[in-house]
Amino acid sequence: MALSADEIERYARHLVLREVGGPGQAKLKAARILVIGAGGLGAPLIQYLAAAGIGTIGIVDDDAVSLSNLQRQVIHGTPDIGRPKVESAAEAVARLNPHVRIVPHATRITAENAPALLAEYDCVADGSDNFTTRYAVSDACFHASKPLVTAALGQFDGSLTTIRAHETGPDGHPNPTYRCLFPSPPPPGSVPPCAEAGVLGALAGVMGSLMALEVIRAVAGFGEPLVGRLLMVDARAMRFETLSYGWDEANPLSGMRT
Repeated sequence: MALSADEIERYARHLVLREVGGPGQAKLKAARILVIGAGGLGAPLIQYLAAAGIGTIGIVDDDAVSLSNLQRQVIHGTPDIGRPKVESAAEAVARLNPHVRIVPHATRITAENAPALLAEYDCVADGSDNFTTRYAVSDACFHASKPLVTAALGQFDGSLTTIRAHETGPDGHPNPTYRCLFPSPPPPGSVPPCAEAGVLGALAGVMGSLMALEVIRAVAGFGEPLVGRLLMVDARAMRFETLSYGWDEANPLSGMRT
């Protein structure tokens, strides 16, 4: 996919990277990425995907902007309070990069509508804030053979991994599914929501940016993705650690237990 003169100048710092270059930037332009959530994780994720030149970004979110969002959801501003987040995010992207097409999906993704929402996209990035959505999205990505970048936030900690369960690893075994890492959701009420527990705003920016890096890596094809690895970030100690995990033959999706 050819780049215009404006795009060549806009993406000049990518084009001089040997690992990206013209072919990688063309892949970014042709890519179609579905982002789940335009909140704390989704806000920086969408911004950096748009800045990088992802051609089409779908945004799934049924919420409206509120004042308490603005401490971390940096794609929205004070004048956007009360507006649907998909509209506010789309306008922000248009200001940032007119070459990016935004497809707003002002709905909540569920196990029922996920297959239809995923169908038109190459890769999914899940920045949702609840376990029901995370499991619905990860299961749908498995059945649709779509790569998934998924992250989660705590008060002062975050985690990130990439799921490519439709592919086989170097060892000949299937790549792990999300349910190989987390077989089932925690009991209801055991993990307080952000509104009750709180979250450090800048941490959302760090994790959302790392999500964008994983998506860009997956599309352009450089480096080593977080497949079979869980990146854990401790903002109190400024510590980054990586936990390896593998395919579980008893997992509920691709394993023996169904």
